[in-house]
Amino acid sequence: METMWRTVMLTAIAPLAWGSTYYVTGAFLPPDRPLFAALMRALPVGLLLLALRPTLPTGSWWWRSLVLGTLNIGAFFVLIFIAAYRLPSGMAATLTATAPIAMMAVAWLLIGERPRFASVLGAVVGVLGVSLLVLRAGFSVDMIGVLASLSAVAMSSVGYVLLKRWKAPVDLLTLTAWQLVAGGLLLLPVALLVEGAPPRVDGPAVLGFLYIGLIGTALANYVWFRGLQRMPAASVSLIGLLNPVAGTLLGVALAHEIFGPVQAAGMALVLLGVLLGQPAVVSAVRRKVGGARLDPVAAVPVTDLSVSALPVTDLPVTDLPATDLPATGQPQPESSRPPLAEPAYR
Repeated sequence: METMWRTVMLTAIAPLAWGSTYYVTGAFLPPDRPLFAALMRALPVGLLLLALRPTLPTGSWWWRSLVLGTLNIGAFFVLIFIAAYRLPSGMAATLTATAPIAMMAVAWLLIGERPRFASVLGAVVGVLGVSLLVLRAGFSVDMIGVLASLSAVAMSSVGYVLLKRWKAPVDLLTLTAWQLVAGGLLLLPVALLVEGAPPRVDGPAVLGFLYIGLIGTALANYVWFRGLQRMPAASVSLIGLLNPVAGTLLGVALAHEIFGPVQAAGMALVLLGVLLGQPAVVSAVRRKVGGARLDPVAAVPVTDLSVSALPVTDLPVTDLPATDLPATGQPQPESSRPPLAEPAYR
């Protein structure tokens, strides 16, 4: 139980860090350069990790690293930024909150992890909670943004499940480095072609890039991938619902955004959804409920089934006619004896 909870808490660092990148990006990074921001988020820290773990892929892991880096880093970042620019933040977050349902379906298809009812219920509750937490009235729907958001959800779900299916021959830090470098190399030509030369970067932007690179990407992806290796995909995906919770809390604390009863109810539903998806919580509830039940057979005292507990008047001996009772000391023929009366307590 303690080991599982430790894994849950470490995995939760990832969505909390990802939720904080919204504020950091808006407050410190160069505006209107999403591809450059995605590139700086992946490639430099990936090269740093590769320098710490100087091991290159071998055999099939060359193309597997490219596939994982594309699904989990490169293409994912591009699609997320397209959705962020074309959709209101609340709608983008709500669409992204469907990731647990998508990951459960992919895990069931690819690795045979059938989702439990509690996990599916947690996903539905979580989506409702995120909707209350971040949706605002008066938004418009952009189909390109919607498709980009849903595509990001689908691609990352496949990538995360493949990470569970493919057993890497190296440690997790090396595997994280391979994915970040592959995703960053994929982003490099796209960013140069679409956005041109890199923008001017000042001191606050450098600090912002250091934060989203080291904390929001390297550390977050490491603990996320670690959770995927140790827990069911459904449990990990539901922990990801903490992403909009962290973003909302930071927005309230640092940007003075509105937080009322509706947002509080949404946050409570999100947390409930996360808890419903954790096997440790479900097992603890089952043990508590099971221990409170009384066995109906064990609840009956043994003395209640004994002859001595029955009223004497219930015994049928006195119902025999007096003429049928044998005289004292005189044996009665077998054929003339009356049939034995059945006990009244049977």
